[in-house]
Amino acid sequence: MEQDKLRKEILEKVARFHESARQEKFVPGKTRVHYAGRVYDEEEIVALVDSSLDFWLTAGRYAERFEQEFAAVFGTKHCSLVNSGSSANLVALSALTSDFLGGKKLKPGDKVITCATGFPTTLNPIFQNGMLPVFVDAEVGTYNPSADSIAEAAEKGAQAIMIAHTLGNPFDAPAVSAIAKKHGMYLIEDCCDAVGSRIAGKPVGVFGELATVSFYPAHHITMGEGGAVMSSSPVHKKLAESFRDWGRDCWCPAGRSDTCGKRFKWKMGDLPYGYDHKYIYSNVGYNLKVTDMQAAVGCAQLKKLPAFVEKRKGNFAFYLGQMKDYEWAFVLPKKLPNAEPSPFGFPLTVKKDAGFSKNDIVAHLESKNIETRMLFGGNLVRQPAYRSRKFEKMGSLENSDTIMNGTFWIGVYPGLTDEMRGYVAECFHDFLKSRRS
Repeated sequence: MEQDKLRKEILEKVARFHESARQEKFVPGKTRVHYAGRVYDEEEIVALVDSSLDFWLTAGRYAERFEQEFAAVFGTKHCSLVNSGSSANLVALSALTSDFLGGKKLKPGDKVITCATGFPTTLNPIFQNGMLPVFVDAEVGTYNPSADSIAEAAEKGAQAIMIAHTLGNPFDAPAVSAIAKKHGMYLIEDCCDAVGSRIAGKPVGVFGELATVSFYPAHHITMGEGGAVMSSSPVHKKLAESFRDWGRDCWCPAGRSDTCGKRFKWKMGDLPYGYDHKYIYSNVGYNLKVTDMQAAVGCAQLKKLPAFVEKRKGNFAFYLGQMKDYEWAFVLPKKLPNAEPSPFGFPLTVKKDAGFSKNDIVAHLESKNIETRMLFGGNLVRQPAYRSRKFEKMGSLENSDTIMNGTFWIGVYPGLTDEMRGYVAECFHDFLKSRRS
């Protein structure tokens, strides 16, 4: 009882501490307008301290709670927390290499269709598992590959598809899922930038065998570091958690034992009968678990997700309205008719005849303390990390070069105020009003 009383007093003071923190006043041109960032209040700090008082430093009660709640929100049956979105991608693809899948497992040398533009860690697990990426081009405007380009690549032979919903803008997941099923391929949806996005009336992440999410501070909700592998198959869930948890065969949660009821009665591999199941390894895995303190922050953030998504949509719509007069200079963002993006950013591609370059407008915005970002790695085949690697590509990847040279994006995250986004629009107007010939 004394501990409960002390915990209550501590958490009440933590909440008061946050409330007393001075809020920074926005000063146009001096205050940085970030492209993304953590948006939180006393609830996250209280949850973080509450978890720390338990001193349960690995996944625990908050992690279990978050996995259950997030799966329900996301639209899948299972959520397996990991320490980053990048780890989620590694675990998702690695899970499909397990011997447990028999003849359906992915093997070194298998081809995996992916997009030539995007973030490296959608691509890296393909190399890390000894497979061969098959790059398809992206469309300027949606920044996703078309279903037709994926279908063409599939006709040439591949065993899996692993692509992201770029900047929260859904690719044609129903069509891509149909292509995967037709050719007997796995589909992994990278939803790290797309939590809350929907297509054809369904949430992204439910169209393939596995999906991935990131909880980095720039994303829709944050744990600081953190990510998740999503699935609706108990087999894929078990495999993902095995690769996350050292590759072990045991599925007991942290701090528990003998969930199977026969911990010392297994006979596997060349091990002796009765070898402790907690130390039997059926996959070549890693330790990629999240801490309960991170999960505690996630639980508080999850309550705010609907409001965060609506704020992102509102900020995106504001910028789209402001840019309508500048279609002579930019390719404005586009979406599929049946898509409902939960935007991660607002992308623009500078047209070749605009009279200025991407570098010109980016330099102007950055000089005004407005953060910009490239569309991640641009054309990934031109990155130094991959130039000596073996891969295949469909066509010249012309659009990916266009995106590399002409595309940038600005933030739409919930921390933007009306004053901030008005200032951003004004800076665009000041730059562009004297540029039209």
